[in-house]
Amino acid sequence: MLRLERRPNPSRFWLYATPPVAVVLTMIAGGLLFAAMGKDPVAVIRTIFWEPLFGDFAFYLRGQLLVKAGPLILIAIGLAMGFRAGIWNIGAEGQYIMGAICGAAVGLAVYPTESRLIFPVMVLAGALGGWAWAMIPAILRTRFNTNEILVSLMLVYVAETILAKAATGFLRNPDGMGFPGSRNFSSYPAAANAELFAGSGLHWGGVTAVFVALAAHVLLRHHVLGYQIRLAGQAPRAARFHGVDPTRLVIFCMGLSGALAGLAGLFEVAGPAGQISIDFNSGYGFTAIIVAFLGRLNPLGIVLAGLLMALTYVGGEMASTNMGLPAAAIQVFQGMLLFFLLGVDVLTNYRIRPVKGAR
Repeated sequence: MLRLERRPNPSRFWLYATPPVAVVLTMIAGGLLFAAMGKDPVAVIRTIFWEPLFGDFAFYLRGQLLVKAGPLILIAIGLAMGFRAGIWNIGAEGQYIMGAICGAAVGLAVYPTESRLIFPVMVLAGALGGWAWAMIPAILRTRFNTNEILVSLMLVYVAETILAKAATGFLRNPDGMGFPGSRNFSSYPAAANAELFAGSGLHWGGVTAVFVALAAHVLLRHHVLGYQIRLAGQAPRAARFHGVDPTRLVIFCMGLSGALAGLAGLFEVAGPAGQISIDFNSGYGFTAIIVAFLGRLNPLGIVLAGLLMALTYVGGEMASTNMGLPAAAIQVFQGMLLFFLLGVDVLTNYRIRPVKGAR
């Protein structure tokens, strides 16, 4: 018989070993899943993790890693700030959608005007859209003590309904012959989030993600607000004794995560996605939760985790195309990563001990 015994102090070894161990376990379990589906597990794992970096089309796929990683990193950093403070915003997907809708609406409202100010104003509108959507669960928690997990999650479905209305109604392309979807921003240079360097895949979303990661790292390590965030998550009662205002912290963390999710949505709709469509929401808001924990809620770790998760997106698309693997199988594979991450993370605070005298 075995039992879990709480460690007197968290294990630094398992703190850093958990992510790579979780990745290895995910590969093993994923390989078994792919084998059960009649696919060569080694070939699938190689396609997911090797081909995008070193395969025949790596020159193109490496750029796609930046495209996929940008929104994941932006959203995950915002979520991590809240998670560190014990504030659980699970509805970043809805904030991502609303940021895209608000930013796109601003750009489409002035079509076909050409001005350098249009895209910056769209960026601001996207951030405000995500922020406003996150303020709903934030205010409900601070005023009525509601559960921000449930409220933010339920608002995702409301945002998806608004997205469908936008694509088929108030943002639909009037020249689109009745098909759902807005105008394509690629044909509207003033509002497009184009590549900064041709063929690189790098756009303003990727640049912003790196800047936000560095700013968040400095905030957490060298600013009193970062200290309050860490203290509130580790010792809530001590935080109150130190004068930390929980209401202010909830508003800040929820607002920041919502604004960053909204930014990610705007950069995506004006860039790679190109338009508001019914299926615009790609699950980045939920996948970013995995990225946040895989990066140990550390902004710099999240950058690496975002690139790794982007690798599973790009490699997974290759596996689906070349090997006939269902897209749902890739989603299960990504979900396994969070499962093993949380499971192995138990060893950070607990050790496994045999029960003496057990039969």
